[in-house]
Amino acid sequence: MDIVTCTQCSATGLEKGLLDEISSPSGFTRWVEGELRTGAFGRFIKGKKRYRVEAARCPRCGHLELFATQPSG
Repeated sequence: MDIVTCTQCSATGLEKGLLDEISSPSGFTRWVEGELRTGAFGRFIKGKKRYRVEAARCPRCGHLELFATQPSG
């Protein structure tokens, strides 16, 4: 992920960072295709596309940019 400019205020030098402590045992947040469905045994995500989520924060205005960058199992 190579983010150069904020889409809100055009500042440069966005800072990487993201933490979701409850999302997954893999240690990072994931984007999963389709509407999230849950049941008594957890979430239904088997067979759906999943991508690792990366984030960057603008140091000037605080705007966050999220990117689903690489496939995640």
